Amino acid sequence: MIQKDEYFYGGSEPVYPSPEMTGSGEWKEAFNRAKEFVGKMTLDEKISLTSGTNSETSCPGFLPAISRLKFPGMCLADAGQGVRGTDFVSSWPSGIHVGASWNKELTLARGKGMGGEFRTKGVNILLGPVVGPAGRVVSGGRNWEGFASDPYLSGVLVGETVKGIQGVGVVASTKHFIANEQETNRNPNNGVEAVSSNIDDRTMHEIYLWPFQDAVRAGTGSIMCSYQRVNNSYGCANSKTQNGLLKTELGFQGGVVSDWGAQHAGVATAEAGMDMAMPNGGDFWGSHLEDAIKNGTVPESRLDDMVLRTIASWYQMGQDNDFPTPGVGMPKDLTKPHRIIDARNSSFKSTLFDGAVEGHVLVKNIRNALPLKSPKLLSIYGYSAKNPDENNPTDGLSPWLMGSGSFDYQEFGAGFFGWSGATPGTTGIAFNGTLYSGGGSGATSQSLAISPYDAILQQAYEDDTALFWDFHNGKPAVDPVSSACLVFGNVWAAEGADRPGLRDDYTDELILHVASQCNNTVVVFHNAGIRLVEEFIGHPNVTAVIFAHLPGQASGKALASILYGKENPSGKLPYTVARNEDDYGVMLRPDKPEGIFKYFPQSNFTEGVFVDYRHFDENKIKPRFEFGFGLSYTTFGYSNLAVEKDGNRSFEEFPKGKTVEGGQEDLWDALVRVEAEVENKGEVEGKEVAQLYLGIPGTREEKVPMRQLRGFEKVLVGVGETKKVVFELTRRDLSVWDVRAQKWRLGKGEYNVEVGGSSRNLPLSGKFTV
Repeated sequence: MIQKDEYFYGGSEPVYPSPEMTGSGEWKEAFNRAKEFVGKMTLDEKISLTSGTNSETSCPGFLPAISRLKFPGMCLADAGQGVRGTDFVSSWPSGIHVGASWNKELTLARGKGMGGEFRTKGVNILLGPVVGPAGRVVSGGRNWEGFASDPYLSGVLVGETVKGIQGVGVVASTKHFIANEQETNRNPNNGVEAVSSNIDDRTMHEIYLWPFQDAVRAGTGSIMCSYQRVNNSYGCANSKTQNGLLKTELGFQGGVVSDWGAQHAGVATAEAGMDMAMPNGGDFWGSHLEDAIKNGTVPESRLDDMVLRTIASWYQMGQDNDFPTPGVGMPKDLTKPHRIIDARNSSFKSTLFDGAVEGHVLVKNIRNALPLKSPKLLSIYGYSAKNPDENNPTDGLSPWLMGSGSFDYQEFGAGFFGWSGATPGTTGIAFNGTLYSGGGSGATSQSLAISPYDAILQQAYEDDTALFWDFHNGKPAVDPVSSACLVFGNVWAAEGADRPGLRDDYTDELILHVASQCNNTVVVFHNAGIRLVEEFIGHPNVTAVIFAHLPGQASGKALASILYGKENPSGKLPYTVARNEDDYGVMLRPDKPEGIFKYFPQSNFTEGVFVDYRHFDENKIKPRFEFGFGLSYTTFGYSNLAVEKDGNRSFEEFPKGKTVEGGQEDLWDALVRVEAEVENKGEVEGKEVAQLYLGIPGTREEKVPMRQLRGFEKVLVGVGETKKVVFELTRRDLSVWDVRAQKWRLGKGEYNVEVGGSSRNLPLSGKFTV
């Protein structure tokens, strides 16, 4: 039997009361206007803005209008890859694809373009971007929605995304706060509580809170609290994470909205810092919250702050001035006559295409297999080469998106298992066509989509290339005189379930079958997560392998441009590909209810800060492809490393600045400048991602990773050209979280600086001392 009460109820450190919004920094004007607005509201009106309501739109969440005060209401809609559940919108590259691009400028442009479509559709709050899950559980079902398995890379990209989205007047709701690392048991069900993510203080700050800190610094107007428990307190009723970490330590000025149905208490969630319940608060708030206010259980000042944060974000984005009617482009039923609101913007076509191109990662290319050179005959194989069989107005791609595979490998027409995603006995792949995104609430809608086969067919027509294709058979007929054989597989993942494994027999056997008869076999995976390749990677006839991730609607066009050499691949892995599943240790699979915790499942993050490449480095495990790895059609050299400390900055042990959005303001002071040069030594121009890793000095009490990503720059380098890259290392970059002082501590000692093309290809090294 369980002896301790904390497994039944909240075990996280209590932090009360919930801090009130202060209007600091750039929020001052919005805060003052919102305060005046809230001062005019009745109690009933205030209560109405704490919970969602029904509407005549397809907005998943909707705040009611208050006509007396000329407030039109607010539409909240999914998701981080584009507007879902409507027509005339784009399917943007998914989070994992953006992570693989390592491109800050493209990330910002994607945020602007995507945000513009949400605005045109009358969406006030975009339910994204995602930095939780952070990729801790390697087989996690929603890892594809996030950017990377590294907090620094995720932090930079979420910051750019938030700036892009909010730059066009749409609130970004960064999610899922916090440590939402597995789908298994994410919600209570049949008497079993949701899983508890049990994390120590230092790991929380250095891994899981880090990208949220960047989102808050970028001004995110909303944070979504998560389903699962954190240290045995539910995410949306966790005063330590919401009141303590988010609103106090990070100085967050926006509002906290629940994930859909993640509210499990009334008074407790209000006092713990949750500000809005979705899709409604009828079970816990509404009239119950009104009673709690009237009887003094919840102070009206807490209610005022809840509403103030929502209205302030509305003003902060300028939504009181010339914003479309909430939900105007979100018809409730697309099969009935409705007004056409075309949200697509032709000026962002290049962003859609470039974003799709740059998230492809070439990990093998022997005998100059790629780019293709005027092939006479191409043979195309695999279930993932073509488009799905339907894209209809009621479900979009959901008959395909919401299922993963088939119990019978040969029965491609069956086995689409609805919301649950990959179920026991399935393959973890989507048989019915290529992947543009993963599944669940983050899935995209698309007005059009170009499959790999579509794009290759068009190029083959121009080149007069003969084609054979077989999308159905696991052991297809192979013409051995093919110039190249292209084999397409995928990795399916979706909200609601974690993946059954990191590979599947069917696709591996298909690849080996083709490679046994074709001496130039090129493998392409559209992968919503890490895919192991050991079964075939060493086969001499497997000449090239591409992780194509989830490129959005320009998928096929982008891939064909890479295959034919019109674009040079420049993506880098935002995660580590192991040789064996067991190499990931305790992070391979989700934790499940068992033993004395049968009804209160526990996920103990015992690895601490040693996740992804940090884990491989610490345990001296050789990966198949390391974090940051990716090939190009050219080669790059590194030289002339220079490391210089800023003598005008303070190198005191702890920061002393006031708390602003994102934490103490001097955390962002640049203390060290690092320069290096990147030379293109090949015969074609290309983009290289120069990466800086830092070795921070540890102590006897604190083990620190061998190296941690602390800078990256993506540069276009012409043939024979050399480009200088510059990295600015901030106080936070150089610090570790001190659990006693509860501050970021700048350690004393020698810091190692390494620069190169991946986490294990770092030809330049230098040092500085603090």
